[in-house]
Amino acid sequence: MTETLSVRALNRATLARQLLLARESVPVAEAVARLCGMQAQEPKPPFLGLWTRISDFQAADLHAAVHDRTLVRATMMRATLHLVTATDYTAFRSAIQPMLDGAMRVLGDRAEGLDLEQVVPAARALLEKRPRTFNDVRALLQAEFPDVNDRALGYAVRMCVPLVMVPTQDRWAFPRTSEFALADTWLDTPPAAAPEADALMLRYLAAFGPASAADAQAWSGLTALGEVFERLRPDLRVFADDKDRELFDLPDAPRPPEDAPAPARFLPEFDNLVLAHADRRRVISDRDRPSLTSKNLRVRSVFLWDGFAHGIWDMVYKRRVATMTLRPFEPLPSGAVESLTTEGHSLLRFTEPDAKETVVAVAED
Repeated sequence: MTETLSVRALNRATLARQLLLARESVPVAEAVARLCGMQAQEPKPPFLGLWTRISDFQAADLHAAVHDRTLVRATMMRATLHLVTATDYTAFRSAIQPMLDGAMRVLGDRAEGLDLEQVVPAARALLEKRPRTFNDVRALLQAEFPDVNDRALGYAVRMCVPLVMVPTQDRWAFPRTSEFALADTWLDTPPAAAPEADALMLRYLAAFGPASAADAQAWSGLTALGEVFERLRPDLRVFADDKDRELFDLPDAPRPPEDAPAPARFLPEFDNLVLAHADRRRVISDRDRPSLTSKNLRVRSVFLWDGFAHGIWDMVYKRRVATMTLRPFEPLPSGAVESLTTEGHSLLRFTEPDAKETVVAVAED
């Protein structure tokens, strides 16, 4: 008989794999590999996400890893920027290409006249000369293809040419307008020619399982993953959730008891923990899920209490005072406020080390 896993059991299993039941003393690259990448739409969130997961994490550790090219920031899952290991980028970039190709549909009428067989080689020729910002790439391609929408040209390059972002000495390792380099030049090796979808799904389960094929599709952006899981089924454990949906997992992956203690934790914007499943009840209730995304589609920072998202948070640094405001979805028990306040002060000291004062406040509304 198939074992049924409760929402709390799924929560604890996922937190264990996401290094959120306890901070672990692991190198930065190993942590990013275990997380199967970190969404990095902006450069700052991965620093905060690693601080909340790694004991004694220092910003210099992540700086060093992107500068020595052990880690790269590049377009990956869901056609969004991710921080991944160089090894994973070369192994899995080809596996996600079908999703990136499909993303081109969003261009609609703007793609009129766009010929990828001409644009992709032209873009590679430009980037072979030196890394460039996308503003430069669009302008140069527009000069070469004057009848094609400049945004369509830039988007085509982002989706169809394997690129990585070039780090700098900026505080969060990348400036607002970063340069991009050809991945095969930056890493001195091209992406694997053969798509490794099966291997990618095993890595997904290691980081986010137990999970369904629909969950894996939500995380990756890929489609028809049911076929992949059918191939993998003989080597996987199969569970059911409380709605009798089939979940897959690696046989020896951690599945702690559902009463395992889960400490207060702060997740940055765009954290994959809140994005990696179609059914996200293992992290946030269906009632509160709409609060995750702002009107301009930013994925908000959330805080965890007893393993689940209980509210959003933000911080402001002004006149050397770093202030964090917690906005709970519902009133918090006193023990939660105390634990979150302690953790919040620590995060503020990491984020704003020059602050003369740190303040953690709970919003009244």
